Amino acid sequence: MRSLFFALVAFGILAGGSPTPAEARDYPFCISGRDYATPIGDCSYPTYAACKAAASGRYAYCQQNPFYFRDDYNAPRRPRRGYRSDY
Repeated sequence: MRSLFFALVAFGILAGGSPTPAEARDYPFCISGRDYATPIGDCSYPTYAACKAAASGRYAYCQQNPFYFRDDYNAPRRPRRGYRSDY
């Protein structure tokens, strides 16, 4: 009975002792200004309107995140417009 208890405790420690890492997410807009130590600022705004609302009334401005990457290369493209000379 004692070994079963220790086996359950060991299993609980191993199962609960390895937390999963948090998901890192890049946002497209950053707020920068006098209040921020880094030149990039705080890049935690999903829309430009949210960034502007947070910058309102402070010495801050909004800019695009230079490290934000969108995968638009795999987006479907519009077909080219055909001209009469193409026929």
